[in-house]
Amino acid sequence: MYATPDQAMTLLSHQAQQLAHTPALAEQLPPVMLWGAPGVGKSAIVRKVAEEQGIGFIDIRLAQREPVDLRGLPVPDNERGVVDWLLAGEWPRDPNSRGILLFDELTAADRSLQVAAYELILDRRLGDLYRLPPGWLVVAAGNRLEDRAVAQTFSSALANRFCHLNLTPDLDNWTRWARSEGLHPEVIAFLRFRPECFFSMEGAVEQGWPSPRSWARVAQSLRQADSLPADVQALIVHGLVGEGAGTEFLAFRDWALKLPDIPAMLAGKVPIQIPERADQRYAFCAGLAHALWKNIEADELETPSTQQRLARFFAISRGLTADFATLALLDALQGPDDVTTQARTLALLGHPDFSAWSEQHGEVFQQHLSAQMGLSFAAEMPTDQADASSNA
Repeated sequence: MYATPDQAMTLLSHQAQQLAHTPALAEQLPPVMLWGAPGVGKSAIVRKVAEEQGIGFIDIRLAQREPVDLRGLPVPDNERGVVDWLLAGEWPRDPNSRGILLFDELTAADRSLQVAAYELILDRRLGDLYRLPPGWLVVAAGNRLEDRAVAQTFSSALANRFCHLNLTPDLDNWTRWARSEGLHPEVIAFLRFRPECFFSMEGAVEQGWPSPRSWARVAQSLRQADSLPADVQALIVHGLVGEGAGTEFLAFRDWALKLPDIPAMLAGKVPIQIPERADQRYAFCAGLAHALWKNIEADELETPSTQQRLARFFAISRGLTADFATLALLDALQGPDDVTTQARTLALLGHPDFSAWSEQHGEVFQQHLSAQMGLSFAAEMPTDQADASSNA
């Protein structure tokens, strides 16, 4: 059974909230072990949970450590004739602090390092000298043997104490994240058009290959590489995701560059023109949502110019089939944070032209809304807007 990144985040957030409410549960909650191929976002998931919960985060890369880094340095006490242990300063000391302690690359560590980590993972302590504060959640992450990465076997004693989650890449989750992060819309559009290229470990994984991590880096690199020649940009793409996926993306991008002028269309300066090719429609929808909010500040959502721009957005998307129109609207709802997402949602679903749009596309929109963003999202809409989308 596999878990999506959203499901893993939900479980970790739940455990962190339980510890915040009842610290005594620290000894009862099982540590979570995230399994998955390189690049699926295991450590990023844990880091994001810590950020969203407003708690501390410590990332211990075991493959880069020595056993003494965990257990501490032996310091002889000649007067007493004993040896004390000098612990590392990175372990949290405040008994009232909260956070997540991640043992990353646990499976890449050799057996001596795994043994050194046992006591802290299993018993939340290091001998009699240190005990992990009860507000801290213990999480581990690693690769499986079939992931063609460095991976050591687990002892049964250690494995039996974890709650194991096998992560699978999830394109819908990634595209929502990518949209909220403002990643290059052409990458988002391409992966929706060719989801088979999102993640693949076929071929030579010693060099670039497609994964959620490498596609994010393509999107980030292209944002910074506009001034580079096209052949150099192609080298970056191939170097990150490999020859096969990179060639397909660059061909898609070439067609995407032939799209109509979307900003001018939103401004009403040119007639509405909908591309005929499917690949161009994916790029068109991603570009439409991206261009909609460009240079619009949060306090400008109610201005006449923004309202006219939203009206133009609905007019354009009404010229699309329901699946593409829904794709464009779902993208347009996304913001870089919860506050912006809520403001954009209210602005779009509260716009007078949304009712006519919903009559045309509402059934497909409601299906995608429930499947991709969760029923809780619909529950946060104003009542009349939620009714409009569900009754269309």
